[in-house]
Amino acid sequence: MAMVESIQRAIEYIENNLREQIDIEEVARHATMSPFHFQRVFTMLTEIPVGEYIRRRRLSIAAQELLTSDRKIIDIAFQFGYETPEAFTKAFRRQHGTSPTEVRKLQGKLQSYNRLVIQVTLKGADPMNYKVVSKKAFKVVGVKRIFSYENDAQTSEIPKLWEEVNQNGVTAKLFQRNDGPVTGVLGVCNVSSDDMKKKELIEYWVATAAEGDAPEGMDSMEIPASRWAIFEVRGSMPDAMKKAWKQIFSEWFPSTSHEHAGTPEFELYTDEDPSSPDLYSEIWIPIK
Repeated sequence: MAMVESIQRAIEYIENNLREQIDIEEVARHATMSPFHFQRVFTMLTEIPVGEYIRRRRLSIAAQELLTSDRKIIDIAFQFGYETPEAFTKAFRRQHGTSPTEVRKLQGKLQSYNRLVIQVTLKGADPMNYKVVSKKAFKVVGVKRIFSYENDAQTSEIPKLWEEVNQNGVTAKLFQRNDGPVTGVLGVCNVSSDDMKKKELIEYWVATAAEGDAPEGMDSMEIPASRWAIFEVRGSMPDAMKKAWKQIFSEWFPSTSHEHAGTPEFELYTDEDPSSPDLYSEIWIPIK
């Protein structure tokens, strides 16, 4: 429940500062999370990126300003973060389907997005199978890419990386190279350095646990010793994995005293058919 309360504090901060410049790091600080984990949890719980939520709320309030005040449209545009009236009009029309000028003339319909309130719904129909284990540090080898996680941008880029490595034979090589303490090919998410956090970047690896040097064209990284919550995932990709992540953040974390440890997490995949309804995979989350 503490996680839900943390997100609610962040929403409170956003709502109190919609007419000011909003820094994601400051929003995440109110949730006592790193910017990456805050944006990820927010999207999991609300099904909308935090940047999109802020944009929708600002344009909803801007519409009310147009209806209830005689302030100039350009002044309202500037107040809500738009540098030109043209940019404001374009964004306004995309959300409301009408222009600020038409609203001022009491023409056209408006689409209002109300303030979010995070609630936990009690569920029991879909049990979660998981275990908690401690594991020493181990090395992974594979390919890595740097993605932006601003507005959850990595969700569209990571599947493209998987498509690439599946087609060029990298995943097959990784299965052959797998001789470490974890069996399978891993999708590792790492936001390690302060510089990456500041720039809202994520380091994502398609890798495998392996001893020795990295093969040519690949890199290596050490996964630190951790206490892991390991969740079973059953079903075809990517739907089963998406459902499991949402259930972890919307049900499991809010109902336990565990917190994300902030170190790399990963998804574990076998060499089974990814379209099989009986496919077995895992999610490994470092906890404290």
